[in-house]
Amino acid sequence: MESPFAAFLVENIEAFNAYLATYFEGQTADAGIERYLYRPLAVFSGNAGKRHRPLICMLAARAVGGNFNAARSAAAAVEHFQSAALIHDDIADEGKLRRGKPCMHVTEGEGIAINCGDLALSLVTGAVLDDDALSDAMKIRLLHELVDMTTRTIEGQALDLGWARDDRFDLTEDDYLTMATHKTAYYSGATPLACGAIIGGGTEEQIETLRAFGLDTGLAFQIQDDLLNLIGADEAKKKDFRSDITEGKRTLTVVHALTHAAPAARDELVGILQAHTADPALLARAVEIMDEAGSLAHARSYSLELVARAKARLEPLPLDAGAKVLFMSMADFFVDRLS
Repeated sequence: MESPFAAFLVENIEAFNAYLATYFEGQTADAGIERYLYRPLAVFSGNAGKRHRPLICMLAARAVGGNFNAARSAAAAVEHFQSAALIHDDIADEGKLRRGKPCMHVTEGEGIAINCGDLALSLVTGAVLDDDALSDAMKIRLLHELVDMTTRTIEGQALDLGWARDDRFDLTEDDYLTMATHKTAYYSGATPLACGAIIGGGTEEQIETLRAFGLDTGLAFQIQDDLLNLIGADEAKKKDFRSDITEGKRTLTVVHALTHAAPAARDELVGILQAHTADPALLARAVEIMDEAGSLAHARSYSLELVARAKARLEPLPLDAGAKVLFMSMADFFVDRLS
């Protein structure tokens, strides 16, 4: 049975996609600029996931008593940031596929992909600044939120890239949690919810509780994403299945296994991660090592603990009853995607 949050996403994604497309359509009369900039970015943006980030931003506005569509521009800003981050991340990681399709740097070349990512970054601020329905004071507050989100994400990316460059395998679980919180949880949960609550006129208690709820659920979302890449049934049908191993990602399962696997198995896992192999047998062996070390179960358990904490934090907060039901469902949705 479809969860309330999944139904909410399906109900609202088409209207949001139509709104988001306005940022790319009719922006230039120059055919070259259209071909090398707006069209590839529009195609990339159109190859979307479920749009949970922008839609929870809008839901947060409703949750505190505001208008759902009043948060559309801030929601679009978050989604533009997501596009920029993914385009640039794919280049840094030398990725080949994104959501089952070739990465932009593969189809358009690295230079054009970087430039398109830069445009998406400019749209993060432009979306808010150009919204005449927002007061100047509101715009400044939202931009502070979005700049902080951008900075935190870049900090997390710095750790992720630095660990790979320096061949770091001495990482602790706390190291991973710091990296993933910065790289993912701010833009996947905390900032969209805070921005929506700010636009909706929420109290400081509502804004900060929703932000904390977003940090916990955003981190759980990332941990679950890492698990899906390793053992997800639907993901197993995709060409980028287990690409995190190929790219040598230091996920929670990897960090846990490096600490808890038997010495010979640990050395074997390090060798597979260093090889950047796409050999299905070696990828399966890496997953087997992590499973034998209890790392898959540990990651699953940790994500469930985060969700339980997030729901307990949100329960006493005064919010629109329907929106609160959707947020509770969202927390479960983030960790139920393996089923």
